[in-house]
Amino acid sequence: PVWNADNCIQCEFCSYVCPHAAIRPVAMTDDEVAKAPKDMKIKDLNGVPGYKFSIVISDMDCLGCGSCVNVCPGMKGNKALEMKNLDDALKAEQVYFDYAVELPEKQEVIDKFKIDSVKGSQFKQPLLEFSGACAGCGETPYAKLITQLFGDRMYISNATGCTSIWGNSSPSTPYTVNKEGHGPAWDNSLFEDNAEFGYGMHLAQKTLRENLKKQAVALAEKDSSVKAAVDKWIETFDSTALNTAATNELLKALEGNSAPEAKELIKNKDFLAKKSQWIFGGDGWAYDIGFGGLDHVLASGEDVNVFVFNTEVYSNTGGQSSKATPTGAVAQFAAGGKEIKQKDLAAIAMSYGYVYVAQVSMGANMNQLVKALSEAEAYNGPSLIIGYAPCINHRIRVGMGKDMDEEKTAVDAGYWNLFRFNPAAETNKFTLDSKAATIPYQDFLDGEARYTALKKVNAEKADRLFKAAADNAEKHFAHLQGLVELYK
Repeated sequence: PVWNADNCIQCEFCSYVCPHAAIRPVAMTDDEVAKAPKDMKIKDLNGVPGYKFSIVISDMDCLGCGSCVNVCPGMKGNKALEMKNLDDALKAEQVYFDYAVELPEKQEVIDKFKIDSVKGSQFKQPLLEFSGACAGCGETPYAKLITQLFGDRMYISNATGCTSIWGNSSPSTPYTVNKEGHGPAWDNSLFEDNAEFGYGMHLAQKTLRENLKKQAVALAEKDSSVKAAVDKWIETFDSTALNTAATNELLKALEGNSAPEAKELIKNKDFLAKKSQWIFGGDGWAYDIGFGGLDHVLASGEDVNVFVFNTEVYSNTGGQSSKATPTGAVAQFAAGGKEIKQKDLAAIAMSYGYVYVAQVSMGANMNQLVKALSEAEAYNGPSLIIGYAPCINHRIRVGMGKDMDEEKTAVDAGYWNLFRFNPAAETNKFTLDSKAATIPYQDFLDGEARYTALKKVNAEKADRLFKAAADNAEKHFAHLQGLVELYK
């Protein structure tokens, strides 16, 4: 992709959807502009006087999927990005990216647009970059966004599968750190016990912090000079958004303090701040092999966040059918089209009443996605977010460069629904974020060879299964509408 500054409206959709974090917006001061490489394209930053703006592209890390160009609205229909062959002229632009990523983040700019917005989130450094995922991957944009929101303070337990392969093909890893050296602490568990593994990570940090809280309270009782800092730290104890700053203030207050409690707190300073615990995995893990553990962890009531990358098949091992595979889809072990309807994992989780649950689709509603992630992380209890993720196993006819269009079509056809169930809300706990189907259900199916393949070999069976799938979708949407009324 090549950026045309004149056509750019600074929406930052391109960065938001990039599977490999190869395209990014940057806010620059006048001094940074003066030091920028020659001929770097720069314009005024809309909405924040005194700052300049640029879109930088790592041509040597981009896989050329074109997803960024596809979502770019441009100025009056003229796109701000254009795909061009990677030649020496383009390679020369790598210097702009290399310069920009070394610049410090501009907190004033992030605060202006708000981090829990599409635009504000993209001024945060992605702490997942340049993975080995397929060009146009539907999974990595979700994970990348989560690291932009919470990555400097997050732990990740990752089920074996596609997310662990692009997440850490040792000896390299795409997870990285910010300029303070903070980034996601990632580990991979077995396919079947990933939820329990993440639960254990959470309990470990909870135990450590509870012990440190006792030390802090004891210190404050005998040393009034640190009482204000301790009180603020305890007041924000369960908030990852606020506790990091309170922890930094507490550590400042402890400088030079020789009390045994102070020494213990300083010794364990890495564990003082509240961490954001995430559990990553695909539908094969969450719906099938690891479901027992996932159910156990969600039922615990503990403050863990689960993100399921739903490709509706076992992606990493060749596209086998899972309980998330819909009726009529052709997959391994369902070569004649899956006969039964898919499992409703979201409904199972909502039945507890105290689990935050959301279904999201980045290409269908970018704002709903970032809102769901922010609400889930802020909720002091278990959360489950299921993200629709197009995969090469779907054999999408328009190509993976248009996976965001495919995500939108899935929602427009009623194939996938967007909603949020927030137990912490006093009223309107259930929000249905998508509307009734606006295009025929069959239009979506016709765009993917995993469905059309069945029509070629058994048209009669295909018609029967596709009709059943459409009926299931219609009934499910009616059920969701009923939940809106139920939870008013």
